[in-house]
Amino acid sequence: MTAKSGDFKQPPWIIGSQKEVMDWIEATNPPKKDHKKKEKYADEYLTNLHIKFDFNVKRSEIKASNFLSKISGKILIEEDFELLSTTELILRGLAKAKFKNTAKIVVDGNILYEHPEKKTDLRKTIEDISDFSNEISQGKSLEIRAILSDVERCTAIIKIRKVHTKKEHSVDIMMKGRIRKDLYHTFLNYIRERIGLDEDTE
Repeated sequence: MTAKSGDFKQPPWIIGSQKEVMDWIEATNPPKKDHKKKEKYADEYLTNLHIKFDFNVKRSEIKASNFLSKISGKILIEEDFELLSTTELILRGLAKAKFKNTAKIVVDGNILYEHPEKKTDLRKTIEDISDFSNEISQGKSLEIRAILSDVERCTAIIKIRKVHTKKEHSVDIMMKGRIRKDLYHTFLNYIRERIGLDEDTE
């Protein structure tokens, strides 16, 4: 008997093939969608992180140099740390956390490097950081954009400022998107081990 009724697939034991048995089991009991699997791993990701650091270094106040600064009453702070070595450490921390694409490096508003389309250039950027050593060493502020393409996509926007207002921080990191907890902690632990920091995380 091999009768079929509509789209219903008859049990294969009528024919007797083992492969057809498995096909029939899968056809009549389709696997549940992986919603539960996604929910299971959802708590292993962090979303849209904002991390702020201050260096434990000598600080000095800068007097307002123009009329608008005097009117606003903003006090500028200059911190005594090396921008180049700090940049290299941040890049190495990103590499440890499996970020692979350095999308952009900006110093004092000037773009030194921009290749958002490259997929695996971060380690090469670290090796070639000396190409930008003069510009970075003489700069007062630096921004790095790096991209992580893992199971989820995350873009890190890192601002390092030697000169900033009292309310701002030396290092301001935005991680837009979702990043695995273990990768985030790999990055954070690497930075903590190598730089004396006070952390403020939102």
